[in-house]
Amino acid sequence: MRIPDHIRRHLVTLLPGREDVQALPRTWRRDVLAGLTVGVVALPLALAFGVSSGMGAAAGLVTAIVAGIVAAIFGGSHVQVSGPTGAMAVILAPIVAVHGPHAVVVISMLAGLILVAAGVLRLGRVAVYIPWPVIEGFTAGIAVIIALQQIPFALDVRTPAGHSPLIAAGEAIAAARFPEAAIALGMTVAVIVVIEALRAWKATLPGALIAVVAATIVAEASGLSIARIGVLPDSLPAPSIPLVSWSVLPTLVSPALAVAVLAAIESLLSARVAAGMAPTGRVLPDREVFGQGLASIASGIFGGMPATGAIARTAVAVRAGARTRLAAVVHALLLAGVVAFGSGLAGRIPMAALAGVLLATTLHMVDVGQVRELLRISRGTAITFAVTIVCTVALDLITAVEVGVVLAAFFALRALAATTSVTREALPEPAQVGDDHIAVLRLEGSLFFGAADKVMEDIAGSEAWVVVLRFSKLEMLDPTGAHRLTELIDMLEARGATVIIKGLRGRHGRVAERAGLLDALRDPEHVFSDLPAAVAHARSHVARQLAGEPVPTRS
Repeated sequence: MRIPDHIRRHLVTLLPGREDVQALPRTWRRDVLAGLTVGVVALPLALAFGVSSGMGAAAGLVTAIVAGIVAAIFGGSHVQVSGPTGAMAVILAPIVAVHGPHAVVVISMLAGLILVAAGVLRLGRVAVYIPWPVIEGFTAGIAVIIALQQIPFALDVRTPAGHSPLIAAGEAIAAARFPEAAIALGMTVAVIVVIEALRAWKATLPGALIAVVAATIVAEASGLSIARIGVLPDSLPAPSIPLVSWSVLPTLVSPALAVAVLAAIESLLSARVAAGMAPTGRVLPDREVFGQGLASIASGIFGGMPATGAIARTAVAVRAGARTRLAAVVHALLLAGVVAFGSGLAGRIPMAALAGVLLATTLHMVDVGQVRELLRISRGTAITFAVTIVCTVALDLITAVEVGVVLAAFFALRALAATTSVTREALPEPAQVGDDHIAVLRLEGSLFFGAADKVMEDIAGSEAWVVVLRFSKLEMLDPTGAHRLTELIDMLEARGATVIIKGLRGRHGRVAERAGLLDALRDPEHVFSDLPAAVAHARSHVARQLAGEPVPTRS
């Protein structure tokens, strides 16, 4: 069977092409340096997010390496850096608690298959239609959850798995024993201070790595008895397809769908941010989703976790000069070198130091200036932002996005409905006898389901003998609005009034015709394209009524 040309062209756009490597001869040196820079930054984050997810530090490294390379080659952005992220760790933690780490490997592969299908079916653009207050609220909520997750590590306290971050943080605070906990807490605070000081002094320095190395040296030299990462693999696990019972598989579909949605949203947002920072080429949404799907499948095969585009690491790469996919590949290869030659040293890193890295990360996840601007726009925007944060922290990320989008849509529709109005206009001069029995009503704005009843009330109150409805200023007419107008015309005609329509535009005419609006008119000739002709016809009707001619009514 021959594949249609448009489908074949789309499938070709999902695969690597010449455009991916055209700039390499000019930029490869900068790309290599940028890759080394972001690799250094990514090391402590990969370890920390792996631990935070419940999968372990090794899974974080595997994900950063395998998914990082695959997404760099097949993704839709030239500079996207992919791997484990805070948002994904947040959504995986309860899944690990309920189903175990083995199930997350399966979920990673299922989510990857969903993303691959989404890219093939051209659904990549759907994820970008998320309102700004929802994105900011979602990000702020994730920052709160990540911060709460670090409290047990910062106090060197173990808490039961499966509890919400808020409850686990409270339990950790209650279980902390001072002055013993002060050692871990002091290390966490010190790491944050070092990272922020280096960021303020020279942002290009890998503050997180320097702080973690310093904390590890202090812990080793002092013989501190605090929790460490533990044993890490000195090579990548052998690829394998995890075995799962058919009875368990249906229970993993819903988490996999949630992971896929989050991966698409976060990756596309990250790619958009990168495209705005430097001239790194266009972003292909469908290819980005497709590439992230392949990355999660590959990560699952090697025992890793689902991956997404990482906004912070991508931004570091672009600022360091990245212009092609080589930077992300080099970043992954550097992490692979750490696994091969430095896993023993990395295993001695204190958990409190990683907690400091993630707490420092949360301080910069939300742009305070943008939030301040968002809160000033409108009450609806502020409410959407706040509710999205609460839902993210109290419920889950996908529910938060769903609630946020519904709220944003509600406030947007309410604002749109407020622009819809009915205005009575004066008739053209010179005035004639009986003009007071004619109502020329101008409809403006959008006549849709959210505004239809308000407009109908304004029109239905007219006691005129002839009602001229002007549609020329109407921007939108949806089926509900057309249906309500049809009911109104039926009512007016039934009580003896004559309805005349003026300025019904082509796109509105199709909706009106299908809703039966034109059939509701007493005479098909009561549709005009210009106002003087409509008013002249209305005046002729009034003149006949004043002369005593009977007025036909609708039964």
